[in-house]
Amino acid sequence: MARRSKGGGDAAAAAKAVWRRGAVRLVLVSAIAWALLVLLALAFNLWSSSVSFLSALCKSDSKVLYAPDPMGLSSKPLHRCSIPVADDPDAVVIPKRTPNAIVKKLPYITVDKQDKGTPPLFGGRQNWKQREESFKLNATMKVHCGFMKNSGADMDDVDVEYIKKCKFVVASGIFDGYDIPHQPSNISLRSQKLFCFLMVVDEVSLDFIENNITVKVDSAGGKWVGIWRLITIHRLPFDEPRRNGKVPKILTHRLFPQAWYSIWIDGKMELMVDPLLILERYLWRGKYTFAVAVHKHHRSIYEEGDAIKRRKRYARPLVDLQMKIYYHEGMEPWEANKRMPSDVPEGAVLIREHTTIADLFSCLWFNEVNLFTPRDQLSFGYVLHRLGDALRFFMFPNCEYNSLFILHRHTREHSSKVEWAKTIDEIVKKGLKESRGGLGLWTPYPADLSSVELPTVKRTSQAG
Repeated sequence: MARRSKGGGDAAAAAKAVWRRGAVRLVLVSAIAWALLVLLALAFNLWSSSVSFLSALCKSDSKVLYAPDPMGLSSKPLHRCSIPVADDPDAVVIPKRTPNAIVKKLPYITVDKQDKGTPPLFGGRQNWKQREESFKLNATMKVHCGFMKNSGADMDDVDVEYIKKCKFVVASGIFDGYDIPHQPSNISLRSQKLFCFLMVVDEVSLDFIENNITVKVDSAGGKWVGIWRLITIHRLPFDEPRRNGKVPKILTHRLFPQAWYSIWIDGKMELMVDPLLILERYLWRGKYTFAVAVHKHHRSIYEEGDAIKRRKRYARPLVDLQMKIYYHEGMEPWEANKRMPSDVPEGAVLIREHTTIADLFSCLWFNEVNLFTPRDQLSFGYVLHRLGDALRFFMFPNCEYNSLFILHRHTREHSSKVEWAKTIDEIVKKGLKESRGGLGLWTPYPADLSSVELPTVKRTSQAG
């Protein structure tokens, strides 16, 4: 009996071992099969999305692009739609430049009137009276527009010489090493010859780029990453990287004064449409001088301000103060009967002909960013409101905006301590106040704002 019991135990143990090995193999095979199915689904969705996207760039009857979810098993819209661009960049006829009708001459204030021993500020010390006067249109105007003498934002001589030839510009910028240059796609030979592709970087970003990707140096000493000519800015004008990035973005006409036309794209973007086709679609076809997309979620600057506070994109009390000033000065919340489809743009792509009125708009927009918060989507609609119908302006559908580029992630996320501040006392006690920008937020306003109550904000989007 003892022998039979031992033999039975051995048999049971052997059977259990076989079962365990079989179970492990089954789990492994199932996991591999599942992984293969996921990869196949991802590959199919990515392939089909690529085909749809390329079709969307060229055909008026193309479908909305769909992309896989993280598991690759279902799809969701990416808010892209077809762009009614011309068929051939080589066939695009470049029109004569728009004549300067309202503002004919626009010199700039270039000397900052500061106290003795105080260094000049890049944006100048614009007072409230000068700010108000700058919105009154005349044939000849003289306004603040950054670039005060000896205030920073200096370029190397080799770059100053290179940009003199640039009449058509695609510009972008990278500050504080947050991105690397992404090469544009679908660029015709004509556009490669016609356009200067200028990537503005600070010294930190230049070092990061040189340490991570190939940078070629030409015989004149110019630095290149693919089609992009790197333009290095020395002596940054602001403490905040976000505020420094507004210089090439908004003051493109000041940084590249020979430019007739410019297309700005943020540094994290990969341009997917030929720039000549962009100018034809968004400027020349409708005889506009400035084009930007409608914001995906928000129409009112007060809704945008609320979203900035909730997402901790800048100090809450300072955002509120800027909004109170605008509301006091007559900026009403957006309504459907307004002349523009939105007061809030998608500011990552700006398309401009550099007429004097378009340049004036850029100067006034920058002055607001310099005086108040660096969140330029707040001040954009205000400046447009103050200038009225003077600017030939086009706000195009957001779905077309999303078809112009591929969006890449930042190499790292930006955050500064001032963005998390909840009270003025916290900003002051913790030393979070900027020393070279946003000074209008700390300069007594010439009216009592204590009784100003901001309009109630209704969230129109869960994503906002």
